Amino acid sequence: MHPRPRLCTESGETPMATTLTLKSGTSWADAWQRCLSVAPEAFRDDRVLNLWNSTWQADGRALPATSPVDGSPIAGPPRLDRDTAHQAVRASLDQHRAWRHVPLEERRARVAATLDALTEHRELLALLLVWEIGKPWRLAQADVDRAIDGVRWYVDGIDPMLDGRTPLDGPVSNIASWNYPMSVLVHAMLVQTLAGNAVIAKTPTDGGLACLSLACALAAREGIPATLVSGSGGELSQALVRAPEIGCVSFVGGRDTGAAVATAVADLGKRHVLEQEGLNTWGIWNYSDWDALTAVIPKLFDYGKQRCTAYPRFVVQRQQFDEFLAAYLPAVRTLRVGHPLAVEHSDDPYPQLDFGPVINAAKAKELRDQVAEAIDRGAIPLHRSSESDGRFLPGQDTSAYVHPVTLLNPPPSSPLHHAEPFGPVDSIVLVDTEAELLAAMNASNGALVATLSTDDRATFDRLAPQIRAFKVGHGKPRSRGDRDELFGGFGASWRGAFVGGELLVRAVTQGPAGERLPGNFPDYHLMP
Repeated sequence: MHPRPRLCTESGETPMATTLTLKSGTSWADAWQRCLSVAPEAFRDDRVLNLWNSTWQADGRALPATSPVDGSPIAGPPRLDRDTAHQAVRASLDQHRAWRHVPLEERRARVAATLDALTEHRELLALLLVWEIGKPWRLAQADVDRAIDGVRWYVDGIDPMLDGRTPLDGPVSNIASWNYPMSVLVHAMLVQTLAGNAVIAKTPTDGGLACLSLACALAAREGIPATLVSGSGGELSQALVRAPEIGCVSFVGGRDTGAAVATAVADLGKRHVLEQEGLNTWGIWNYSDWDALTAVIPKLFDYGKQRCTAYPRFVVQRQQFDEFLAAYLPAVRTLRVGHPLAVEHSDDPYPQLDFGPVINAAKAKELRDQVAEAIDRGAIPLHRSSESDGRFLPGQDTSAYVHPVTLLNPPPSSPLHHAEPFGPVDSIVLVDTEAELLAAMNASNGALVATLSTDDRATFDRLAPQIRAFKVGHGKPRSRGDRDELFGGFGASWRGAFVGGELLVRAVTQGPAGERLPGNFPDYHLMP
């Protein structure tokens, strides 16, 4: 990582580190005041409201929350109880029954107006993402922009996607993880409404409340039938997953919670889209373009690998391990970590960082403990960045920051051997045969993406179909995708309908009698 900036001295003495400061106008207090000004219906001086029955409601018990950036207090979720959540779901069904008859052109106009409003307040939405989930400015803006641009693609081209299709019988319930509030959750909600459905979303427990509330306030002003509520998954699952009023459940999150949701929707025969985690792997086999690998390594650490399409595992041919390290280590040493809003001078541009904190101090401790345990049981630490290299404000709480770590051969008893760490921790496994390569790349029984770097195209074409990932790149990373790119998962990484492009619309609409949607269902698996 880059060290803190240094001041030059004339005496030749060791220079002192530059003291950083918060960029002007970017404090949480600044962001909060802007929220109060832009959407006073959704924000109070001391809390955020829930949105249901077309009204912002001052209900629920507001819990305290802190920013992962520096541990300072921010707005906490106003958690509803089970009975109130059921009332919100019933009100959403009433909205749905009215909205499904609104002509497409009017739905299109209202969604387009929402996108214009989101564009107008793009910088505030991004700033909220920085404080609530710790995204660096560049990535926070990208999250907002991908939501806006992605939904515009559907606004412009949804007509043929809806040909012969009708809205569902009830609203779509969205339960998503905290890492992409705009480009995953808001994007899905607006496409679902464009397709003729009312939508319900639960704010992620770990972050994104204010950003989502602002986005939903802007949408509600345009007549979008959105419901946004907060609460624990266990408390609200009866309403948001099992309630008969729900037409479809869309879930993005971990396998443990996803398995419980999958069981519920399968028992009820309910339409569902369940995106779950998997250990995405990058294989190296008879490969020589090391400069290309060096160039891509820092990009794989975007947002501290807190992405469903991150690559935390490298499976490397043993005889090429020395060449791999020569390409990998210089790249990982360039990573820039720190406070996303810390600058030398208050009017400086936003800092260019690869990532800031992980989602909270508890997750940071979990990762550090897993690393320590893996090393204690035999893993070999190949790289560990120094905390002193980070860019932080004087006296700042840094308990949610994890600096890059790379381990060789984590033991089978370690979670780092078989599960996605969801943090800046890489692991490397060495193999000698193609069979070992495939077994190591398929360690988690299904993944969303994978990549195989090999010079020989015939080798890639032969091995790639045996890698249990929905998307497999040849020497290049794969992403969730935008617009017309399909997305899904193999094995335990996905349940229900696949999405992306036309498939997202098909997943939340009804087609001909007896239609089988492409996806991974209990009784069939159908690729697009």
